[in-house]
Amino acid sequence: MAERGRSRLIVALDVPTAEQALTVASLVGPHAGFLKVGLRLFTAEGPALVRALKAARHGVFLDLKYHDIPNTVAEAATAAAGLGVDLFTVHASGGGDMVRAAAESVRAEATRLGTPRPLLLAVTVLTSMPSTVEQVTSLARLAQEAGADGVVASAQEAGAVRRATGERFVIVTPGIRPAGAGRNDQRRVATPAEAVAGGADYVVVGRPVLAAADPAAAARAIVEEMERAEVMR
Repeated sequence: MAERGRSRLIVALDVPTAEQALTVASLVGPHAGFLKVGLRLFTAEGPALVRALKAARHGVFLDLKYHDIPNTVAEAATAAAGLGVDLFTVHASGGGDMVRAAAESVRAEATRLGTPRPLLLAVTVLTSMPSTVEQVTSLARLAQEAGADGVVASAQEAGAVRRATGERFVIVTPGIRPAGAGRNDQRRVATPAEAVAGGADYVVVGRPVLAAADPAAAARAIVEEMERAEVMR
């Protein structure tokens, strides 16, 4: 299960440079459980940025969505564990053998290093794409059976995933937009409160925090909204 003592907010560092990322991290870090490093930022700045964020004591969600043959993904998962990230993603659509290879390799590497094991999250269906509840829950079950710790799924499917996988399976919900924020390129969006009410453990928020006049205040407001929703759930 998700760590209830830790903020359930994941702030996506959707910025182009390490300098900008570290600036945002310093502002929102006190309110975010984790900071997400995605494809653009990691491609531009690489492992050095992840190490810098960890050195500054931030939780790191490495969201590269590995999807390849099992051996290649296993090697990538080993590297992620070596970086000390807290969570990382693979695509559930890569199949059970691929997810299992990642789970086994990250467990072995964390044991070898004597460090905490990163949580392995399987991406079900991207929130920019249409999907059915049945499709998402099927992928979630596949990932769980293959050893994943949780999934990334939209708020619309979070409740069904929770019922299908139980309370200990972690659900991370992207496509979060506070009331009044634009949808941008997301098809399936929800407010932070809706995501928590639907069963999400963590929510991912990018632009509504990054584009705010006061990113720290925006992050704090989202956390407070989720806390109120949790009390009412």
